[in-house]
Amino acid sequence: MAKGEQTRQFIIEKAAPIFNTKGIAATSMSDIMEVTKLSKGSMYVHFENKEVLACAAVDHNMGMLNRKLQGALSQCKTSKEQLFAYIDFFSDPTHPPVTGGCPLLNFGTEADDTNPVVKEKVNSGIKQGQKLLSGIIEKGIANQEFKSDWKAGDFATILFAMLEGGHLMSRVAGKNDTMKIISNTLKNLIEQNSI
Repeated sequence: MAKGEQTRQFIIEKAAPIFNTKGIAATSMSDIMEVTKLSKGSMYVHFENKEVLACAAVDHNMGMLNRKLQGALSQCKTSKEQLFAYIDFFSDPTHPPVTGGCPLLNFGTEADDTNPVVKEKVNSGIKQGQKLLSGIIEKGIANQEFKSDWKAGDFATILFAMLEGGHLMSRVAGKNDTMKIISNTLKNLIEQNSI
């Protein structure tokens, strides 16, 4: 990797947790300069403005979340184990897998009315998450782990939405009681659709 690309990646890695924690609007270039120890001129050599850096930070946070999730799912042998691992991966919002919490929730909430580029990135991430879950269920149906009439797409949407809602409620409350209820409910629904 060339030195310029290394510096660019360094800036993204340092900026990503700040954007995910404070939000795009509340994060200043001064915040990024403080953690990178780079001058404003150096920052603007690599990123033409804060919005460009923010988009790179969104991609970085979502990519990190996806890599960690894929690592957890790759340890599973069955589709049922994968669904349970997916739920468990998100079950402790007070100690999230990505600093600052779920980037889909954080950036989606901020960008839905203000930033169409980030909004589309988040929307794409949501669709990928639902597609992943739906694919796991469909594979489980094909392997006769789950009932053949289980609607994979519907349950993928329910699971995804309940975890995101639970994440929000738990982060705001500062405790995981809500997420425990949601996790148990989702696992019971999976059991009810298992053969």
